[in-house]
Amino acid sequence: MAAVKDAVLERAVDLAREVAVEIAEEPEHVGEYLGAVREAERLVSHRFACTARGYRGWAWTVTVARVPRGRTATVCEAELLPGEDAILARTWVPWSERLRPGDIGPGDVLPFRPDDPRLEPGFTPTGDPEVDEVAIDELALARVRVLSPQGRDEAAERWYRGSRGPTAPGAVASSAACMTCGFLVPLQGSLGTLFGVCANEWSPDDGKVVSLDHGCGAHSETDVDPAPTEWPAPDPLLDENAVEVVAVEPSAAAEAPPVDAPADEPSSDAPTAEVTTTEVPAAEVPAAEVPAAEVPAAEVTTTEVPAAGEPAPEPQAEEPASEQAADGPSDDAERTPDGP
Repeated sequence: MAAVKDAVLERAVDLAREVAVEIAEEPEHVGEYLGAVREAERLVSHRFACTARGYRGWAWTVTVARVPRGRTATVCEAELLPGEDAILARTWVPWSERLRPGDIGPGDVLPFRPDDPRLEPGFTPTGDPEVDEVAIDELALARVRVLSPQGRDEAAERWYRGSRGPTAPGAVASSAACMTCGFLVPLQGSLGTLFGVCANEWSPDDGKVVSLDHGCGAHSETDVDPAPTEWPAPDPLLDENAVEVVAVEPSAAAEAPPVDAPADEPSSDAPTAEVTTTEVPAAEVPAAEVPAAEVPAAEVTTTEVPAAGEPAPEPQAEEPASEQAADGPSDDAERTPDGP
């Protein structure tokens, strides 16, 4: 049901302006009159423009009312309210929900969350030394609260999808993964199957959790590829002023004393005896004319080997027996009568 027009309240404009000027810091911050709004029966709000810097679109609003059958307006409340085109801040969010990772600085403290789903109660000692030793000493579960499966999964997802996972630009450009690097310190537990801690001071991830398939240019087993060049290879530099002294050990053959050859044996430098053998062809000697006894035998010429230090004698040429047989029969053969 719409509010009924109220002449007494709508005429209380001067009263409303006085109240607006009173609550404003400066009188000039109260601008022109923007009109009246009927809120309910016997309840009207008067609006004035706000001219203060930073409050464009805002309006001073003064609400007045009257009692039934009354003729006097009374101020109910006065405030500064935004209009349709006013500059407003973002919707208010609780501080615990507004905080983001990385906002905590030195000296800042987060409020305690007793129902944090990322945590669960820690291990309670049982009194059994074997069980307690494993849970407390090896697994470090003797804390009030420890990481829950949800908290562990959220951390693994955040680390793996973050800047130290396999999809980071440095990991894509690297030639080897962190799992083969000597500077990787593996984690314990289920997280150790995917993550480790970098311990290389030259790496951009030094002291941070990295995935095993992450990588960077500071890998312990990689090297810089040689850059190709069009310049010719330089000639080797020789130091001609330096003398290198090399000690040569004598061999066993050089240390052995020389052995003198016997005087009666020819030396290896003497010429070898030459043997000349001349054979007489049987076809050149007539078998009927020349008796077998008168045919000269093959002559053998032997060259004597001189002793060491003596000059070798010149060989004497002898007429071959074949030439003697070719000259004809001897004088005795010529004197042989042809007949009786």
